[in-house]
Amino acid sequence: MKDVLLTIGEVAKRSGVAASALRYYEECGLIASEGRTGSGHRRYARSVLRRLAFIVFAQRIGLSLEQIGTELAKLPDGRIPKARDWARLSRPWTDQIDRRIAELQRLREGLTRCIGCGCLSLEHCAMVNRGDRAATLGPGPLYWRDDRPTGKGRAPTR
Repeated sequence: MKDVLLTIGEVAKRSGVAASALRYYEECGLIASEGRTGSGHRRYARSVLRRLAFIVFAQRIGLSLEQIGTELAKLPDGRIPKARDWARLSRPWTDQIDRRIAELQRLREGLTRCIGCGCLSLEHCAMVNRGDRAATLGPGPLYWRDDRPTGKGRAPTR
């Protein structure tokens, strides 16, 4: 039995991705329509829904569309990817996800102490950032990032 092709509206509704984004993803080569009707309307195989879920997830963990395209290109040609294909594709992201979790935890911990101060104005900062050592390391909230200054007024080396 031949798979029923979905309209762009059906794919948008089912995936939660706007039709304009679907057209853009197709332009970028992240997804492909299976054909068009006589009036030029796009039609998609149901399997595009998994690719879209992958794209949405990958964006949420911080991958660019270019990186996502590189990852999607690793999927097998000529058949619909299976669960093991998706698992193989996502396995290397564990470290990136762990780094993102650690960053979010630092943000949560620093939210009440440092937001808006740039590590200069709160009493706590006088203890952590004595003499405004952080200013010599560059702009931004250095104590939130992974390259936080050490007690010697320098960012740790990696």
